[in-house]
Amino acid sequence: MNTSEVELAIGGMTCASCSARIEKKLNRIEGVTASVNLATEKAKVAYADGVEVGRLVATVEKLGYSAHEIVPPPPDAEPADDAERPVTTDLTEADRLLQRLLVSAALALPVVVLAMVPSLQFEYWQWLSLTLAAPVVVWGGLPFHRAAALNARHGAATMDTLVSLGTLAAFGWSVWALFFGTAGEPGMRHGFEFTIARGDSSSALYLEVAAGVVTFILLGRYLEARSKRKAGAALRALLELGAKDVSVLGPDGTEVRVPVGRLAVGDRFVVRPGETVATDGRVVEGASAVDVSMLTGESVPADVTVGDAVTGATVNAGGRLVVEATRVGADTQLARMARLVEDAQSGKAEVQRLADRVAAVFVPVVIALAVATLGFWLGNGVGSAAAFTAAVAVLIIACPCALGLATPTALLVGTGRGAQLGILIKGPEVLESTRRVDTVVLDKTGTVTTGRMALQDVYAADGTDEKELLRLAGALEHASEHPVARAVAAGAARRLGLDAGALPVPGDFENVPGHGVRGTVDGHVVLAGRTRLLAEAGVTGLDALAAANERAEAAGRTAVLVAWDDAARGLLTVADTVKDTSPEAVRRLRELGLRPVLLTGDNRAVAEAVARDVGIAPDAVYAEVLPQDKADVVRRLQDDGRVVAMVGDGVNDAAALATADLGLAMGTGTDAAIEAGDLTLVRGDLRVAADAIRLARRTLATIKGNLCWAFGYNVAALPLAAAGLLNPMIAGAAMAFSSVFVVTNSLRLRSFT
Repeated sequence: MNTSEVELAIGGMTCASCSARIEKKLNRIEGVTASVNLATEKAKVAYADGVEVGRLVATVEKLGYSAHEIVPPPPDAEPADDAERPVTTDLTEADRLLQRLLVSAALALPVVVLAMVPSLQFEYWQWLSLTLAAPVVVWGGLPFHRAAALNARHGAATMDTLVSLGTLAAFGWSVWALFFGTAGEPGMRHGFEFTIARGDSSSALYLEVAAGVVTFILLGRYLEARSKRKAGAALRALLELGAKDVSVLGPDGTEVRVPVGRLAVGDRFVVRPGETVATDGRVVEGASAVDVSMLTGESVPADVTVGDAVTGATVNAGGRLVVEATRVGADTQLARMARLVEDAQSGKAEVQRLADRVAAVFVPVVIALAVATLGFWLGNGVGSAAAFTAAVAVLIIACPCALGLATPTALLVGTGRGAQLGILIKGPEVLESTRRVDTVVLDKTGTVTTGRMALQDVYAADGTDEKELLRLAGALEHASEHPVARAVAAGAARRLGLDAGALPVPGDFENVPGHGVRGTVDGHVVLAGRTRLLAEAGVTGLDALAAANERAEAAGRTAVLVAWDDAARGLLTVADTVKDTSPEAVRRLRELGLRPVLLTGDNRAVAEAVARDVGIAPDAVYAEVLPQDKADVVRRLQDDGRVVAMVGDGVNDAAALATADLGLAMGTGTDAAIEAGDLTLVRGDLRVAADAIRLARRTLATIKGNLCWAFGYNVAALPLAAAGLLNPMIAGAAMAFSSVFVVTNSLRLRSFT
């Protein structure tokens, strides 16, 4: 069955009960799988052929919420000029809440003060309180009443139901007491009873409760809206990094400024100093330093020259570059990063699904508990006023809002902070895996090492000048495309202080596959390669280099013997170099309680040499492993009871990454590896693997801390409220604080380093 995906913007959700109801209703449609996120106010829906998006929207709207499809702009859409943009006066949710909060607070404050401080009460003060409290309860609490009414029409109850019932009950009781009881008599002195006590129910006023609760909850909603905005700031910043327009080079070399959406693969464009690279590409002209910190978190600019890849949204910090586009639109690294972060933020961990199930039945249970509390205290003869007080406190204190925010806000902040540091978390289920991992398998080439061969040692035979050895060997190897030859040529030129192109050009060049190369340089017949090539050519003096050759092989390095004029002149060693950061990375992984394991297809001598350099034990080295067998090594470790993380970057690592309990893919590697991984490390620094696991564990700990607070708060507060030990106004403040606490606790992840 073919499926499609759509993202819906949902309006009107206020708590976990709302998101749970919408999700449950959407999932009842045959062929639909939906996940609703309270923090992002979005629903991600996968639907089968035959299901229309309009039906999904209608389903949400029938529940009393607003919904519309989020349609991304077409890739070739031109950004509007500032002069053409419509002027909008729409207020954000936080701005609207702030206006309502300020007016409500100004009116509610004197109501609360008059009720709490008897010495300030004057004749008919209670009527002034009614005048001030009425607009707070009716207008200030209008969002709660409207949402409660909508839900009631559909036979549902949410947090708004609790708030609306509690505040209207307190206000209605007070109005009845003023008009039909004794509370409106002149000279009446009344302060709120804080505990179950005897009292005259006809004089009980709860105007300060009604006004105070509305104000406190508006304050909580406002702080929550501001905090949620901050929580999503990292993703918004990521999405805004890209260039808006670009200078494209025409066939005649002229530059034309066009919107970036018009770029196509193969187009060449100019990037001047200070400009943003428009899209992923390859440098075809120029050299510069590129600031990649906004994508990778790496503070040191990367030097690029002809042939090097550059990433869209990075900034040219040096000279003029001409770049050929290799990826555009949704295929760019920036777009893929944004998709990964958004997908992670819209997902749900298993612990959150439990919270959603609890929230779905929580509100009806609380209403029943409030009714039971009222009946219990009335039955025990404490008076209707005191019984009513306890019931209202139960309604107001038991808000499931914090349950709904516990996971998504932590995910919003954690994944956003990860994106800033070059760490992309695919989904919330990944977080659980990081907690359990005890073994980390490291692919060698490209992960622990640079993956590039480099010249290491130079041994000149007796009577041979080292510079001459480097000059002739470098010149000959410069004509070859073999990785070993390129390493020799580049290393020789660097040590001689020359550009590789300044080396002599060999004549009669011949490549002997699997053995080496030969050619004529400055009148000398030069050979470079394995011992067999030189021996078959009748070269003398090979015995003098035998010991150096053996040492090179023992160290896991590739030896290149060099001869000219029929005599062996020296030996050069080439090896894949360990990244400078790898030893520290291995140390950090150990500090996280992980056992590092090295996995490679190279021979054992090479593998053990690398393991020694980075601090991995010899018994934790798996060498000479064929690409298709890497996943088998991971499975063997799992069979031994290990929970395994795998770090790799190549196509041959994809199966092992998918097999591991946790896959960490180097973003500098292949698409196959990135697709198979659970965490993507945007830059090729192994230290980021340790940071990724730390961040994931910290995010998981924050989620669990939030849920512990949200559950614990209700477990502790409900009995107190039912026992009549909580002022409903204090209950409202505590309820608002619980949601704010969850969001601000999540915001602490923004400071993760």
